[in-house]
Amino acid sequence: MTKILPLVQKAEASHSLTRSEITALLTEKDAACLFEAADRVRKAFVGDAVYLRGLVEFSNYCKNDCLYCGIRRSNTKAARYRMTPDEIVQTARQAVEYGYKTVVLQSGEDVWFDADKMADIVSRIKALGAAVTLSLGEKTREEYAAYRQAGADRYLLRIETTDKALYEKLDPQMNWDNRARCLYDLKDLGYEVGSGSLVGLPGQTAESLAEDLLFFKSLPVDMAGIGPFIPHPDTPLAGESAERHLDLSLRMMALMRLLLPDINIPATTAMETLHPRGRLLALSCGANVIMPNVTAETFCKRYQLYPGKPHPGARAAAEWAEPLASVGRTVSDGFGFHGDYLKHVK
Repeated sequence: MTKILPLVQKAEASHSLTRSEITALLTEKDAACLFEAADRVRKAFVGDAVYLRGLVEFSNYCKNDCLYCGIRRSNTKAARYRMTPDEIVQTARQAVEYGYKTVVLQSGEDVWFDADKMADIVSRIKALGAAVTLSLGEKTREEYAAYRQAGADRYLLRIETTDKALYEKLDPQMNWDNRARCLYDLKDLGYEVGSGSLVGLPGQTAESLAEDLLFFKSLPVDMAGIGPFIPHPDTPLAGESAERHLDLSLRMMALMRLLLPDINIPATTAMETLHPRGRLLALSCGANVIMPNVTAETFCKRYQLYPGKPHPGARAAAEWAEPLASVGRTVSDGFGFHGDYLKHVK
């Protein structure tokens, strides 16, 4: 701890680190002081309230063939589904009735949902009084503009890794520069933009993870989703290990909080796959958002990006009060800080 304490103190005070300093914090054995500092910064900048976002996973069709993803195009074992627009809107309506103030629409890159269909879905959900976050992958600027005009507030697109060679090896027929272009287009169109890293990919280095964090700071992102790589048995990376991926993801999350103190950072579901209290652990390491799945079980159990994903069924936002209280947190009762969609109309 004595080796990294000065670096942690620097990050907490200045919200700035060099690539080599980040690398040291990712690789040093004892990270307790890093997690404690991230929790202090989280409390100071965004408070104890946890923002809940209702997640709707509406299609597991995908045109891409990413080597690490369970819904990749070539996975013939995946049980495909596609919710209808009416089913999506009805699920969003139920989420609002459950107390969620933001609906997150996520899918594979399903070409059936063209810009007109998605714009109509977004506008219908906005009419329910909810903020709308989209996570649909790489689109053209014109498509992003159509969603935005329909009322979409936020867009989530993980860069996965800033190592271009690694990205293009693991994401065949995709182009890293185009993915970055998407993020810059989204910023330019006025979205609140979320990105993030997949931590533990084979061939990934601590140095490239450090570059990821510096990239997010330079953009800058409004939200950063850091998730551990969990090998899926029906992908080419089935034999890879997930050892240490949770710890490394928590370190990345803590560093993200120190570098960008007022953004939204979700405690991702994948962390709960690796540890029964993974999301609560993340809330003690800088996170301030949880995205409970409100998709009907018949659908969400087939949205298997990685194995072992929990699908406990939809629950009301208020039901999170007790587990959050166990780590000294509360359920947010409204909007109102950096990264929230009402920020721009205050």
